[in-house]
Amino acid sequence: MRVIAAGAMVLDGAVRRPGWLEVSDGRIVDCGGGPPPRPADEDFPDCVVVPGFIDMHVHGGGGASYTDPDGVDAAAGFHLRHGTTTTLASLVTAAPAELIAGVRALAAATRRGTIAGIHLEGPWLSRSRCGAHDPARMRDPDAEEIDAVLSAGAGAIRMVTLAPELPGAEDAIRRFLDAGVVVAVGHTDATYEQTKRAIDAGATVGTHLFNAMPPLHHREPGPALALLQDAGVTVELIADGVHVHPEVVRAVMAAAGADRVALVTDAIAAAGRADGAFRLGAVAIDVAAGVARVRGTSTIAGSTATMDAIFRRVAADAGDAGLQAAARMTAATPARALGLQRVGTLRAGFEANLVVLDGALDVTAVTVRGEWRHT
Repeated sequence: MRVIAAGAMVLDGAVRRPGWLEVSDGRIVDCGGGPPPRPADEDFPDCVVVPGFIDMHVHGGGGASYTDPDGVDAAAGFHLRHGTTTTLASLVTAAPAELIAGVRALAAATRRGTIAGIHLEGPWLSRSRCGAHDPARMRDPDAEEIDAVLSAGAGAIRMVTLAPELPGAEDAIRRFLDAGVVVAVGHTDATYEQTKRAIDAGATVGTHLFNAMPPLHHREPGPALALLQDAGVTVELIADGVHVHPEVVRAVMAAAGADRVALVTDAIAAAGRADGAFRLGAVAIDVAAGVARVRGTSTIAGSTATMDAIFRRVAADAGDAGLQAAARMTAATPARALGLQRVGTLRAGFEANLVVLDGALDVTAVTVRGEWRHT
């Protein structure tokens, strides 16, 4: 049993100055504002402690990719150093055999506890909104393939992104929901009405809102408006200053609220590395000035962001309200959207996954289930 104290803590969604929590066997057993009930074992008087970040959409980092079985630990370790204590590893569009192999490798990593599960971003996406996915490998949802993928995942697949306008999409949504998989709408050319039908069928997430979907138009509102309007939908935002204009991020936060916005990195292997040549699945990527694009095009190809950088962007200069909102959008909201239990909030009974941030909101220490993993 030990006590951790800090100049500020985001406890149960509220900023406490100062704050403390008591940890035992990897869980928070008590917490509160003000001075701790006994002398702290670890004290961070000039820091703020927030819940460990949860990234529900990330392809790699630190030079490693989740498409490479040998790179899974390195990618997860890189993002852990930036405060991400819970990772949903994302796979891009791939040929059937590659997809199954990738799912099996990440299912093994899930069983090891390296990641919290798998996000399938493809292959059931719109070719006209392919982004950095290989359109030649995209295909319509097929019941037999879906069953094979679910079997290979052995319960590790937590979310799938698909385009609801594709033939067979409604049956695919039902199959994934029956398997306990969260369904997200993304990489889609769907109309407003098609998106509404997908939501009615059970889709509850919008994959990187505005990116890889038709823009909002006053006569053809498209998927973005349908996703924003529904109170049961969580929308992902890549708030890296590249994918979405900062004022659009603020507008979405104001319209949907922090309880419906999940901040994600969509990071690729290039995160944490110098500019240069990389790959995202089968697609060649060039990174210049920190921006990843499909080689020879202007198409953005994932990001080089980390969750701590995104947290700083959203929380900066907004006082305690900014800290509260940023903590929700980087932890509590994605946890709820994915159905993850006992993570995402600093509260008694929850896992002691903490990020210690200094005055500039840079990461100084990270714990996973109460163990210091980065200091």
